[in-house]
Amino acid sequence: MKTKLRFQPVSHSWVALHPKPKGVIQFIGGAFFGTFGPMLFYRYLLRYLFDNGYTIILLPFNFTFDHYVESGFLLKEEYEIIPELVRRAKFAGYDYDAYLSDRNFSWIGHSIGCKYVTLLEAFSALPREPEQLEAVIRDIVTKTSNPSATAKNERKIQTIVQNLESLINDLKQRRARATQLIKYYLGKEQDTYWDRIEDPNIDRTYFKNLFIKGQISILLAPVNSGTDSAIPKFLAKFIDKLGLGVKPSPQETFALIQATNLFNLLGLVSFKSDKLAKSTCEWFINTFKKPPADLQNNLAGGHLKPLGIKLGGYVINLPDSLPIIESPQRRNSELEIYVSKLLQTLEKERLS
Repeated sequence: MKTKLRFQPVSHSWVALHPKPKGVIQFIGGAFFGTFGPMLFYRYLLRYLFDNGYTIILLPFNFTFDHYVESGFLLKEEYEIIPELVRRAKFAGYDYDAYLSDRNFSWIGHSIGCKYVTLLEAFSALPREPEQLEAVIRDIVTKTSNPSATAKNERKIQTIVQNLESLINDLKQRRARATQLIKYYLGKEQDTYWDRIEDPNIDRTYFKNLFIKGQISILLAPVNSGTDSAIPKFLAKFIDKLGLGVKPSPQETFALIQATNLFNLLGLVSFKSDKLAKSTCEWFINTFKKPPADLQNNLAGGHLKPLGIKLGGYVINLPDSLPIIESPQRRNSELEIYVSKLLQTLEKERLS
C-alpha cells in the first residue's frame, strides 16, 4: 500500500516525510507556481519522486530582484529543516538515517528556481579568505560591467563581498546549531548510529560542506533571467541603470558559474518547444560544456511541462504541453522516468 503524499509546514517550507527515505529532494519551482501552491501545481512530479523513495522539501522564494539574498535564504532553510526531519521521523517511527548526511540531499529546480540552485552551487567553490573572495568577485564584476563606471563597480564589488561574508558567517552559526539539535534529538542513539559505520576514517559530521558541494542538482528548463523578465523592458533598463535591477545579472551569473567550475553532479532537462529556457540551456551545453551528454535530456513539451495534476486516472497538463489530458503511463514516459534516471545515474557518480 502506497504512503499518502502529505505536506506539513516546517519553518517557511513544506515537507512530505517518506517512511523509508533513500534521500531527500529539495524542490524549487518557477515564478508564481513555485511560490503559490507548488504542492498543487507540481503534484504529479512530486508524487512520482515521493513514490520512488524520497522525502520532499518544497522551498518557497519571495519575488525579489536580489537573488543573492534569496538563494542564501534557501540554504538557511536547509539548516532549519534537517534537524526537524530527524525529530519528526523519529517521533513517527520512520527511518531517519538518510537525514544524517547532507550528501543524501539533492536539488531539483524549475525555471527561475534553477538560478537559485546554480548560485548555491557556485557559492560552494568561492574562497573563504576575504582577499581571495574579493579578487574573484572583482574579476566577475569587471568582466560583466561598464569599465568606465569605476565608482559604481567598486560599490557593487564591496556590497557583494560584504553580503557573502555575512552569509558565510550566518551559515556557520546555523550549521553548528543544526548539529547540536540533531545530537540532542538522537540522544544515546547518536553513538549507536556511528557504531554501525565500519569505516574508521569516515568524516563523522552531518554537514560536510557549508553550501551544497557534493549534492546532486537537476535543472528543469532553467532560466537565467534578468530584470526585463519581470517588468517591461523600457522600465527594466531604467531600473538597471539605477543599480536596482536583478542581482546578479544574467551575465554575472554565467561568469560566476564559470569562475567556480563545479557542477560535477548536474543533470539538465530541456523541452523542445520551450523558448523561455532555450538560451540558458544552450549556454550550459555549448559554452559551459556541462553536464555531459548522458546527463542531458531534450524532451517533448513546453516550459511548463513539469507542472501537472492527477485527476482520477488521468494527468492534467498545462496548455503549452499537449496533450492537456493524458494517461499516467504516457506522462511518465515523457518526463518523470527521465528525472528518475538522472537521479539514479548521479547518485552512482556521487558514490563512485
